[in-house]
Amino acid sequence: MSKSLDDKKPIFIQIKEVIEDQIINEQLKEHDQIPSTNQLVQFYKVNHITVSKGINLLVEEEVVYKKRGVGMYVAEGAKEKLVLQRREGFAEEFVLPMLKEAKKLKLSDDEIVRIMKKLKGSVKVD
Repeated sequence: MSKSLDDKKPIFIQIKEVIEDQIINEQLKEHDQIPSTNQLVQFYKVNHITVSKGINLLVEEEVVYKKRGVGMYVAEGAKEKLVLQRREGFAEEFVLPMLKEAKKLKLSDDEIVRIMKKLKGSVKVD
């Protein structure tokens, strides 16, 4: 788990995304217990309500499920669901802003592709 939270997004969203990343990267697999609210509160030094809000979003999206009195667990099919969600938002969230900036800079399609190919080889997944 990474301790770095930034001020670009609400903290509860960042905590939700950290857990999602752990599921996508298979650090957490189906039916694995996710860190408890108390563990996340202590780790990130944030309010209990903030952490609960992020985890509750995961429950609402059926990415995690609750075992009463035991904890929260990764739901079956959670990874596939998260990958699909992120793929659907990828173009709008990342590609469109990049293309708008490229247009401002008058970059050709070939230049954009060259830049992407160059950077793709240096990308490391957290």
